[in-house]
Amino acid sequence: MTRRSFLKTIGIAISSIFPLRSLTGFLWGGKLEHSKKNFWIGDKFVQKTVDLTKYPEGRIRARIEGKWQTYSLVECNSEFIEWNLKRRIEFIERIKSGKMPELGGPHSGVVATYGLNRFDSRFSLNNAVKGTGLAPKDDKLDEAIELLQSTFEKKLPEKMDVLKSIYEKPEFFDWRKQTSLELYTTREFETHTFLNIMENPVATIVFLDIPTYELRTIARIVHPDDDTALPSEKKLLRYVNLAHEYMHGKFPRTFPLLLFYIIEIFDNTPGSKRGIRVVPERPSD
Repeated sequence: MTRRSFLKTIGIAISSIFPLRSLTGFLWGGKLEHSKKNFWIGDKFVQKTVDLTKYPEGRIRARIEGKWQTYSLVECNSEFIEWNLKRRIEFIERIKSGKMPELGGPHSGVVATYGLNRFDSRFSLNNAVKGTGLAPKDDKLDEAIELLQSTFEKKLPEKMDVLKSIYEKPEFFDWRKQTSLELYTTREFETHTFLNIMENPVATIVFLDIPTYELRTIARIVHPDDDTALPSEKKLLRYVNLAHEYMHGKFPRTFPLLLFYIIEIFDNTPGSKRGIRVVPERPSD
């Protein structure tokens, strides 16, 4: 039997066992990408390991490894802010000039979580690169949403100028937060990041760049239909989805929000800092 005949025979055999619709599930997962815990209520989930009652005071409670603890939010230091905005503007300029954007920098956050192992692994520790964005201040969210909506149909170079105008105003952002989206989790397929954050809402974010920063955070994941989320979180979910579509085009569904509340900040730059905490802990009231 020739190689071509062999492959053809194997293809026919597989297609006879697995219909086309189920073949994709067989090859790319679905059954093993879950844990022993079910976080779903119908078609939505609600994270119950973070308490935001004291958010107006700049404090949040989180259940870490089964124990409730209180954390104080901190703002990023001026060096982090300057680096972050400068690199984002460089990212935009590269796109405008037709060059591929760099993979490193503040957009590509390497997120580490732990808490639950999926059925496909004995490990709960997980690491994933997430497109990481900034959060407008709570009182700026309506303005930010309106700006992106009103310019959504403009051509790409004009849209890049809109984003650049935002990044030129550091006072526009809440530097106690970083944002992302949970793009792939559904009831049928759960990412390891999702499971870990739902169970144990602590995450660290490292940015591959010089300087190199590490953020240690309490992580929130907000479903679009979560009625328990703060009004500001619901608006932020809308804004981050809109910003994602602003760059990549419309999507058929709204994605859950990944929201990282910053608790500690370290400068891990090789040679000069090597892991120094650069923002002191907020004193207790």
